[in-house]
Amino acid sequence: MSRIVVFGGGGKAGRLIAQEARRRGHDVVSVVRDPAKYGDLSVDGTTVVGGDVTDGEQVAEIVAGADVVVNAIAPAGDTVPRDAFVGAADALVAGLAKNGTGRLLSIGLAATLNVAPGTRLMDTPEFPADYRPFADGHAAALEFLASADAAVDWVVLVPPLEFQPEGERTGSYRLGDTGLLTDADGNSRISYADFAIAVLDEAEQNRHHRATLAVAY
Repeated sequence: MSRIVVFGGGGKAGRLIAQEARRRGHDVVSVVRDPAKYGDLSVDGTTVVGGDVTDGEQVAEIVAGADVVVNAIAPAGDTVPRDAFVGAADALVAGLAKNGTGRLLSIGLAATLNVAPGTRLMDTPEFPADYRPFADGHAAALEFLASADAAVDWVVLVPPLEFQPEGERTGSYRLGDTGLLTDADGNSRISYADFAIAVLDEAEQNRHHRATLAVAY
């Protein structure tokens, strides 16, 4: 059994990642902004704590003794996405480096994946301008991780374009490198439940290191 800490444990992806970890018998800590709003998270034995993922001191304390740390945060409505994503990456890397243990699994964004060699989805003419700040934040966090202390082991798992909150748990998925994955019909999709399986498989199997992985059916 491992100790797994999930930042953003109250979100759609974070909840299912924490549930999948508990299903497999791991000791799980879900970190949320306000624990009073997330009492339901503790029903299956998950420990719920409050914390700011951009606060280095708080993060270092929370991740002490963790085997795996999952970053599944979503910025608050009034937060600049770049500040949130880079701030979280900075604090998490520092916290893991300070404690000298653990791996970081971070949830990415499909917009940062390549749709052609050297061309990210976010850089195509069709990419909506309204989504650009969010995509820029994820891209900046990736750049930060790539230049981070080599002692910190991280993997970014990137869900596809069609990320299905209510999709069924099939136990099926495939991994790719930094290119957008599509099925035979040209769709890029997966359920949150199956994405959580991919995250926990990586947490347990420890197969990739300092890498970005696309996940899809």
